[in-house]
Amino acid sequence: MHTFLARYDSLAAWLASRWPEGLALLLTRVALAGIFWRSGRTKVAEGTLLTIGEQARFLFEYEYTGLPLPPAIAAPMATYAEHLFPILLVVGLFTRLSALALLAMTLVIQVFVYPEAWWQTHIVWVALASVLLSRGGGPLAADALLARARAE
Repeated sequence: MHTFLARYDSLAAWLASRWPEGLALLLTRVALAGIFWRSGRTKVAEGTLLTIGEQARFLFEYEYTGLPLPPAIAAPMATYAEHLFPILLVVGLFTRLSALALLAMTLVIQVFVYPEAWWQTHIVWVALASVLLSRGGGPLAADALLARARAE
């Protein structure tokens, strides 16, 4: 039993080391970014980069009626945020800020749009964002390069 526990402890230490954790954080960044990027792309008119589509305007006006912002403000804010913060997450630039922004969006969606979606969906988004808030982007993030540059 002692040998098993020693091997388990060694494996746990290795998994918590710089590169395995960095890979896990990269996957976490990509997973959270993908959720919001795909959502953002549904709000854009087909064939355009960032033009708000009529379907998005309709959703914000008639389905997302509980939002505390007018649809003319909420639709572009959500669309642009769902493009900007995922890009920053994938690159690992301003990881904690981006995760915080997407966490705030998740909470707004949870409270004002889909309050029944906590256990099916939003808890996973909150968990991903929370990991990034607490751990940062890891060594495979632009934030790590900036931190090293600032330390020199």
